[in-house]
Amino acid sequence: MIIDHWKLMKVFNVRIDNLTKEEILNQIELFLAEPRFHQITTINPEFILEAQKNSEFRNVLNASDLNVADGVGIGLAFWRFGKFLKTRLAGADLMLEILRLAEEKNLKIFLATNRDGLSSFEETKAAILKKFPSLKISGHNFDIKNPSIRPHKEGLEKQGGKGCEVLFCNFGAPFQELFINSQKCDTIRLAIGVGGSFEYLTGKVRRAPKWMRKIGLEWLWRLILQPKRIGRIFRAVIVFPVKVIFSK
Repeated sequence: MIIDHWKLMKVFNVRIDNLTKEEILNQIELFLAEPRFHQITTINPEFILEAQKNSEFRNVLNASDLNVADGVGIGLAFWRFGKFLKTRLAGADLMLEILRLAEEKNLKIFLATNRDGLSSFEETKAAILKKFPSLKISGHNFDIKNPSIRPHKEGLEKQGGKGCEVLFCNFGAPFQELFINSQKCDTIRLAIGVGGSFEYLTGKVRRAPKWMRKIGLEWLWRLILQPKRIGRIFRAVIVFPVKVIFSK
């Protein structure tokens, strides 16, 4: 199940880069300094389960420039086979680190937001600017449910994204990763799917206390606040661990 090649692991055929937080941030700095496209993904149990039935998604994950472990279940998978996961870095935390670096380097940001999500582009932009006031931010609210308007068939330029260097997308997996992968160009230096992280910024969803995040119980907090997520949480905290425990 897990293949160990120095700092590279595979969990159910999905690559995870086993790095410390410092190594992850150093790699991101290198990406931001290099004028070519880099895709980052934050791998959690739901991603891995989806990748088992979606080969296009799995191929995009394995071709990404950096795959960061996100979710206590990933640590369990490593432990099950006698390996040690150096760090879990949640997408919301990684997003803030990237925004901080982008502001330091005076890079342009594009926010690809789901029109039907809790937080619009305008709301997310305003929340980001409160924390990082000198950032240059553009974006668009995409109608991702309309089959005649597939965001991954559209370029960003006609939506005001010309010259953007960092792309954040909150469409949710696997759609956000497929969309990002379709936007490869030399101007975008770094692109990442952030799922529900915009909602934390805008205050539409409260994040779990730090102590719950630290011991891997953020899923319980999210279930209490958003009981409609029970199906997703069940797959992450029940289905995935069972598959890990009984895998050979």
